[in-house]
Amino acid sequence: MQKPHVAAGQRFANGLLGNRVAQVHPKLERALQRRRAGFDRPDAPIDWAHADTALLEFTRTVSALRAAHPVFRRRRFFDGLPVRRRGVEGMPDISWFQPDGSEMTDEDWDSGLGKSVAVYLNGQGIPGLDARGHRVTDDSFVLCFNAHHEPIEFTLPPEEFGPAWTPVIDTVASADDGGEASPVRAGATVRVGSRGIVVLQAAPDQASRDPWSLGTLGR
Repeated sequence: MQKPHVAAGQRFANGLLGNRVAQVHPKLERALQRRRAGFDRPDAPIDWAHADTALLEFTRTVSALRAAHPVFRRRRFFDGLPVRRRGVEGMPDISWFQPDGSEMTDEDWDSGLGKSVAVYLNGQGIPGLDARGHRVTDDSFVLCFNAHHEPIEFTLPPEEFGPAWTPVIDTVASADDGGEASPVRAGATVRVGSRGIVVLQAAPDQASRDPWSLGTLGR
């Protein structure tokens, strides 16, 4: 299973002193190991005194979200096919959307002009079983990626993908914004800052109406 890897110091915007040396001069790795025993020294590779604590907390939040939700830790790749349960054809395990809320077409992928895209991850479409032989299920998520240099308003997918979504991660929002985000209805817009990402989780009332959500994680 893939796990996140964060190089020493990157989780709070530390410089690459030490990391870069080890990459360029592998023979110095042993010397760096000795130095790591004294991170509080002025020449230590991690500058704890000037650590970006807000970024450190953000890294912890993202890591915790991934750990809590198996939809981000699938063992098999997506196939884009509808998830069938009890003879009913459901939504695909993954869908891609343009910022205006329309699903991506082959022409959209080939245009080479798109700088922003949203993706729907179906929590009911996780293949495989858990250690007890039970089907793994989770909340569904929508992730909005904006690589443009200006903010973009993303229209959320239509209601068949989910009636409401709660923002849980915003890479551009300030920590001072505070407060708990309110759910956003399907088809409404979400503002994503320049070169930012917003992650939205299926709102609790959505999961409660989902007949397949009895085993949903992350409550």
